[in-house]
Amino acid sequence: MTDQPRRSYDLLLENIEADLRSGAISLGDQLPGERTLAETYGISRASVREGIRILDAMGVLRSSSGSGPKSGAIIISEPSAGLSSALRLHMASSRLPVADIVQTRVLLETWAAATAAARPPSKAADEALGRAAALLEAMDAPDIQREAFHHLDAQFHVELSSLAGNAVIETMMASLSGAISGYVKNAVDVMEDWPAVMKHLQHQHHGIYDAVASGRGEDAARLLREHIEWFYAQIPPEDPAGTAGK
Repeated sequence: MTDQPRRSYDLLLENIEADLRSGAISLGDQLPGERTLAETYGISRASVREGIRILDAMGVLRSSSGSGPKSGAIIISEPSAGLSSALRLHMASSRLPVADIVQTRVLLETWAAATAAARPPSKAADEALGRAAALLEAMDAPDIQREAFHHLDAQFHVELSSLAGNAVIETMMASLSGAISGYVKNAVDVMEDWPAVMKHLQHQHHGIYDAVASGRGEDAARLLREHIEWFYAQIPPEDPAGTAGK
């Protein structure tokens, strides 16, 4: 088995990784221009552009054209954006079944809920609970549309997961939520009994929130599992989105 040929832009990616690890560059820093990067790493400007496009898609950089202090490539850190895109593409190719994504969400969310409920009170936790409560209130609006509800629902799940205090879990949750967003939206759009489904989801959300806020970790984990699996069961098997989850 022969090794894959080394791509010239790999050198740019490796050096940016090394500079981030060493602290030579930090979040918010602007990378030098294409010509400087090409000369520094001994690669073509075309390879620099390709590397920057890849890092942009990965959520490591934000690149913009034009001139001025905000133009060029800026170091950011939005890992969930890149992971969501990758997951969606692999799901579309059927390499990652959506049902497996849902099962992974169950595992992550139930762990996060139990962990969050067991953590001691803190200002950060109170603020996150406040944001989750505001999302609940918005979802309870009597005239809320399906798409708006779905968007707020996804935010609610990510916000609750953040209470566990694990940055990797929070990133994975945001990524998984983003990856199945289109599938869930398609399923919600064709539900004839959506008002009844939404009412039940609202009730479930409040139960989950109350369990986490009151420190009842086992109850929170159980309610989350029931919530996700219940919604999954509402999607008709013949629907193209039938393998999606909530």
